[in-house]
Amino acid sequence: MRSVEITDETLVVVDQGAIASVVSDSRRWPGWWPDCEVTVILDRGRDGMRWSVSGALVGYSEVRLLSRPDGVVVHYVLAADPTMPGTRDQPRRIPDSPWGRRELSEMRRRQLLAWKSTVWSMIDALGATSLAE
Repeated sequence: MRSVEITDETLVVVDQGAIASVVSDSRRWPGWWPDCEVTVILDRGRDGMRWSVSGALVGYSEVRLLSRPDGVVVHYVLAADPTMPGTRDQPRRIPDSPWGRRELSEMRRRQLLAWKSTVWSMIDALGATSLAE
């Protein structure tokens, strides 16, 4: 199990191709994962993408686009571990202590807020509407 695991689903009332073009735009990615770099490991076209993540965190992330009659469910996953100081790909074990739990909680919070900001900015840019699931 990864130290930082985030899953989110948002129903967006928009054409799947429109949101797929936003997801595949690599110029947007640096803002989606603070302090991390991503490399595409699976391009699903209109159905989303999967990336390896390195930097402050090491692991993977993906966005699945699931077509529904009323729009597209944007399913987001981040599964990663913090890295050792001075490395971009060596996982660091966080101790099970009050300090360690606070550190992990802050990492999760930061990544979740970055994603929520991302998905809402995509919705705004597409002039779409959303129903959070």
